[in-house]
Amino acid sequence: MNSGGNQAMTIFTNLTSPSLVEIKSRLLQGFNSIKQLKHVHALLLRLGLDQDNYLLNMVLRSSFNLGDTNYTNLIFTQTKQPNMFLWNTMIRGFVSNDCFQRAIGFYHFMRIDGFLPNNFTFPFVLKACTRQLDFQLGVRLHTIIVKAGFDSDVFVKTSLLCLYAKCGFLDDALKVFDDIPEKNVVTWTAIITGYINEGKFREAVDTFRKLLEMGVRPDSFSLVRVLSACAQLGDLSSGEWIEGYVREVGMESNVFVTTALVDLYVKCGNMERARCVFDGMPEKDIVTWGTMIQGYASYGFPKEALDVFFRMQRENMEPDGYSMVGVLSACASLGALELGVWASNLTDRNEFLSNPVMGTALIDMYAKCGSVARAWEVFRGMKDRDVVVWNAIISCLAMNGRVKTAFGVFGLLEKCGIQPNENTFVGLLCGCTHAGLVDEGHRFFYSMSRVFSLTPRIEHYGCMVDLLGRSGLLDEAHQLIKSMPMEPNAIVWGALLGGCRLHKNTDLAEHVLNQLIVLEPWNSGNYVLLSNIYSASQKWDEAEKVRSTMIDRGIKKLRASSWVEINGVVHEFLVGDKAHPQSERIYAKLDELSIKLKAAGFVPTTDYVLFDIEEEEKEQFLGCHSEKLALAFGLINTPPNDAIRIAKNLRVCGDCHEAMKLISSITDVVAECVKRWFKDTLKEAKSGDINMQVLVAQMYYSGYGVARDTQKGRLWMTRASRTRSSVWKVSDKRPGYNASDSDSDELKGES
Repeated sequence: MNSGGNQAMTIFTNLTSPSLVEIKSRLLQGFNSIKQLKHVHALLLRLGLDQDNYLLNMVLRSSFNLGDTNYTNLIFTQTKQPNMFLWNTMIRGFVSNDCFQRAIGFYHFMRIDGFLPNNFTFPFVLKACTRQLDFQLGVRLHTIIVKAGFDSDVFVKTSLLCLYAKCGFLDDALKVFDDIPEKNVVTWTAIITGYINEGKFREAVDTFRKLLEMGVRPDSFSLVRVLSACAQLGDLSSGEWIEGYVREVGMESNVFVTTALVDLYVKCGNMERARCVFDGMPEKDIVTWGTMIQGYASYGFPKEALDVFFRMQRENMEPDGYSMVGVLSACASLGALELGVWASNLTDRNEFLSNPVMGTALIDMYAKCGSVARAWEVFRGMKDRDVVVWNAIISCLAMNGRVKTAFGVFGLLEKCGIQPNENTFVGLLCGCTHAGLVDEGHRFFYSMSRVFSLTPRIEHYGCMVDLLGRSGLLDEAHQLIKSMPMEPNAIVWGALLGGCRLHKNTDLAEHVLNQLIVLEPWNSGNYVLLSNIYSASQKWDEAEKVRSTMIDRGIKKLRASSWVEINGVVHEFLVGDKAHPQSERIYAKLDELSIKLKAAGFVPTTDYVLFDIEEEEKEQFLGCHSEKLALAFGLINTPPNDAIRIAKNLRVCGDCHEAMKLISSITDVVAECVKRWFKDTLKEAKSGDINMQVLVAQMYYSGYGVARDTQKGRLWMTRASRTRSSVWKVSDKRPGYNASDSDSDELKGES
């Protein structure tokens, strides 16, 4: 060793030297900034200690802890004789800072410098290979490990196990796992993760049970992984057993474990248990809040979803994209437009326009609240319009009666070079169903495979069965079910049952119900619908038998409820509800509407009442349905020009549907809204908007909001056809997608 090195060593061994004590103290204490570290490094240079590997190792670690990998690399390159400790520190530091490729590069430089890796080197290089999916280098390292005699080291073998499992070689991972004599919790977690990555969730849960049998105590990470496997399996019983273990070992306060438990119960549909765990959490992160909000919204509890969101707001938690999607979904279910707009304003508008998931949720909310113009505005502003965004706007137009416009947007999707997927056709077929376009529905359905090479899924068959059933083509719908390449589910049979109810085909309905009872014997809706069919056909004995069957089997009818939003507040009503503070005014308004309806010639459709009772009692029963209570409340509490949006958890009964159509024409509220809407539409049509010209023609032709004038309707339709931009024309080679159909077809589709 030269004289400079001897001097450095002399100072290093002299523990009474103030300079060395100061340097060591500062290095051990750590630093708050890279500037402080540079001061100490400068002191090393001034004292001639810049080549002391022990001190340099501490400097390198401190630099990595501060996240400055470039400065660390600069220090190392100025080191004249780095030892094995420095090489390992560099590789470990790069891995800790997620610079995996640089870690692998340093490993190669180390080998070129003549150093052999040791049991501290291998785990970090293997971790870098795992994260980079560099399987070839990992295999070469495995060879060196065996030759160097490190194949019995538990940390090295665990790293090998992670490499094989992550790269998809689960059988090789299991061989490594079996060769480890003393397996620790990291080893067990690695093989559990390997099973999960391969989709073998049951094996992952079984391995966790073996872990406990071997007396190994799982850590929070292993618990999170096995709970995620239970969630994927929908294995509620195993999840509850694991929760019991978590409470037994006192880990119920761990935020990661409890978040995984909440996620498990939400995915298994047990919102009550999820809420119990959620309420017991001492601290909740935004992921947990979002999981609860999404869970409630997904399982049909929109009010509960909003309650959790408001509670999150009170605790000053900023919503993220995941929770915002859940809130918008809840607002969509409730028809709470004002609340949805308010919630969306809590997040920067550009985040919606740049995030396809959030943008799609906003479009869906506007669509289900009937605000097509706002949905279209969001769609036009989206920076990245993937096929999911296009599907959202197509479904929006279809569900709001703009079916032909939806067809035109579908044509634009093709012109933009975007390949439609299966969900695109679900939206189109649903539009055909609502508009009764049987021929167009046939063409879309069969073009999926013939033109777009897409295989129809069960959802598409369900849409077609619904379309045919609503149109009275029950035999054709039944034949389509028989010809399906997959087993029909409850949704498909339910669509046919709905058609049977509409057209009072009790014989086919009985057959359908038998199929539904096999698939979901707990569903009260099937029994109620069949009972309605019998009631409509005056078969009171059969209707009573259905009701008796429900009682014998302990099946309770899901209670209907309706929601209406007034000034950003959602009000809920049940059938015959008198709990609302304005109940007296509500029922007085209903009496007033009843008088107006009878004067207009409306006769209550008493067929929808289940029981064989007097007609007068039936009318009274129908008059207090939840949707009518919500409507009366809306009429009382809104000015004449405001729209009233009512949402219901079940299908609106036929009598309420007919009554509300007539109420729309006898109240000034809707009449004024329609007049104002027509005035705005006419203004846009005169400015050259093709879609508005088509809409004006349809309004004139059908007399919706204006005096019916078929001559003016045809005039405006001719104008629209004459000025239609070529961008809306779709090749005739695509069957049923030509937006330039004849006037009569256009009118039939939209009126």
